[in-house]
Amino acid sequence: MLAGLLFAIHDADDRPDRLAATLPFSGVTLIEYQARLLIAAGVRQMIVVVARLTPELLGAINRINRRGITVDTVRSASEAMEKLHPLARVLMLGDGLVTTESIVAAIANEGGDALLVVPEDDAGPGFERVGGQMAWAGVARLDPARIAEVAGLPQDYDLQSTLLRMAVQARAVQILLPTDAIRSGHGIEREARTLEERGRAVLATIVSGRSGWFDRYVLAPIARLALPMLVDRNVAGTAVGGGAVGVALVGLVAMGFGWLTTGLVLASVAGIGLAMGAVLSGLRDDEAVAVVQTRGIGIVCALAVLVFAYFTTGYSGDNTMLAVATALVAIATLGERAIVERERRLWWGSAPAYLLVVTLFELVGFPLAGLAAAAAYATVTLAAAIERLRLQP
Repeated sequence: MLAGLLFAIHDADDRPDRLAATLPFSGVTLIEYQARLLIAAGVRQMIVVVARLTPELLGAINRINRRGITVDTVRSASEAMEKLHPLARVLMLGDGLVTTESIVAAIANEGGDALLVVPEDDAGPGFERVGGQMAWAGVARLDPARIAEVAGLPQDYDLQSTLLRMAVQARAVQILLPTDAIRSGHGIEREARTLEERGRAVLATIVSGRSGWFDRYVLAPIARLALPMLVDRNVAGTAVGGGAVGVALVGLVAMGFGWLTTGLVLASVAGIGLAMGAVLSGLRDDEAVAVVQTRGIGIVCALAVLVFAYFTTGYSGDNTMLAVATALVAIATLGERAIVERERRLWWGSAPAYLLVVTLFELVGFPLAGLAAAAAYATVTLAAAIERLRLQP
């Protein structure tokens, strides 16, 4: 079992009336964002070390509780030991840490004590020195014995720093922070203004780290520009998703009036809008809404292709395009079912990618060729996904 250990001790540097852990970050509070990272890494129990319970912190803890995770607040190591499951491994994030899912997941693997470290020369503010010209980069995997050892010490200690020292004395494995992590926003931050800047960097990393080429090279550049503005204005993911659905409906109606190219373009825009809405919903822990919006992308793309084929054929009685479009939707659906998302290859297709292929061919006046090319692309993607599944043990 994996347990999470978070800290809400230090006040914000520029807002001494507020804990750094409760500063706004990516549409939620920083501690809620940290909890989301831990949950994504497999944590099923969470302990928050507090100095005082502020209204902002209580609200954040209640929102974390709604995700079905047990959250306990403690003030000392002895209280933490009483709450911890006896077989739990502890995944600890530093007070004020900003990082990404991939960094936390790299430390969450099986094993003994481990510390994420960075050379002292590259260490940012708040990174504690651990010797050997290294500094702790804010993430640690600990044996519960470390917490028990700290519980036996006098009470006038900093729990986070003392746990770190105990891990060093226990010869914890040191894992070097990837060189590009700092550019992706990784750091310990306790100032509201600079936390916003790190939030923008993390948002860019979230949308840029996707594996499909459409997401990486089409969606990500748009999202990097739009998402920070949406987060700063506290726009809900449901609002973005609802607007995208409206755009999709306009596109489908436009195709009914003969504006086929316009309809395809609007459907593509709607798919991008739904993707951004899903990211915003995920950041605010509305996972059910995020799932619906993600599935909505495929539905919008499928409807756009089928409606496009139907109205392109018109009343001529030649159903070739509609047959090809139906085959494309069926093959693409099977492909999405066969693909394990974490193993998706860059060149593999997706619903928005197939729609883009159809749109580009329509722009140059070859609609049937576009549907055929997209269907062939979907078939090759499905074959590759199935072969990858067959090679798995």
